[in-house]
Amino acid sequence: MPAKYTIRDLERLSGIKAHTLRVWEQRYGILVPERTATNIRWYCADELKKLLNISMLNNHGLKISRIAQMSPEEIARQVAELIDKEGVDSEHVTTMIIAMIELDEARFEKIFAGCVLRQGFESTVIHIILPLLRKVSIMWQTGSINRAQEHFISNLIRQKIVVAIDGCLSRPSPDAQRFLLFLPNGEMQELHLLFYHYMIKNRGHHVIYLGQSVPFDDIAASNEIQKADILLTVITGEPKEIGTKGYLERLHKTFMNHHILLSGHRIINKHPEIPENMQVFHGPEQLQAIIEQLDKPGN
Repeated sequence: MPAKYTIRDLERLSGIKAHTLRVWEQRYGILVPERTATNIRWYCADELKKLLNISMLNNHGLKISRIAQMSPEEIARQVAELIDKEGVDSEHVTTMIIAMIELDEARFEKIFAGCVLRQGFESTVIHIILPLLRKVSIMWQTGSINRAQEHFISNLIRQKIVVAIDGCLSRPSPDAQRFLLFLPNGEMQELHLLFYHYMIKNRGHHVIYLGQSVPFDDIAASNEIQKADILLTVITGEPKEIGTKGYLERLHKTFMNHHILLSGHRIINKHPEIPENMQVFHGPEQLQAIIEQLDKPGN
């Protein structure tokens, strides 16, 4: 079934107020809505893509009256020219969303490669890819995109991070710490954890990467095989069976002599009680600071 968007969906995805969209629609014919049997307006994916392109041009100073006179081909050409120039991160996020909606891998590759060339891989992920994932999550939760589109963009991003991990030098520093990375059993969203794998390995530390949905007993068994100095996990949803509080207590008791790093929606936004051997970090910048502190003499 084709995606259907309300004017509130368009407001949320484009950043343009619904009132302004109605004015544009009535005055310039920018958008062409469909109507339900009960006369409720809705917009198709093509209208969303058109609006995202128009929004990008308008944010660059083109008046809406001028854009309204442009043909679809001219709008596409102007947007392509903007993509080729260095722009602000939000524009790249918007363009990647369009690539996701259209399942356009070539477009994604072009934007991603250009960003990495200008600002490096790590900065591209922090300032473009992670904000993109937050927006994609909202779109998925509200039904604005389908499962195939969400999987398409997630798999492209995963490929990029895995390649970057493989490209890291495999010569840890003399004072390297050993990190054990995992997601709790039932937790499947591993892109953030993968990126933390890259960050840690790229800074000369050892990484034992267990990945998504790891049963607790397997975490403990893995640590018996390869003794870790630091455990790191991302908790987005409520851990199965014992909940967040129970899971943190079990981590604390099992790994009492370890430093445990925690992140994720369930930790950052729900504010559970954190045992004393655990430390919460809110994203890549804070993780970077923690790693840099480890690298200082005496730590």
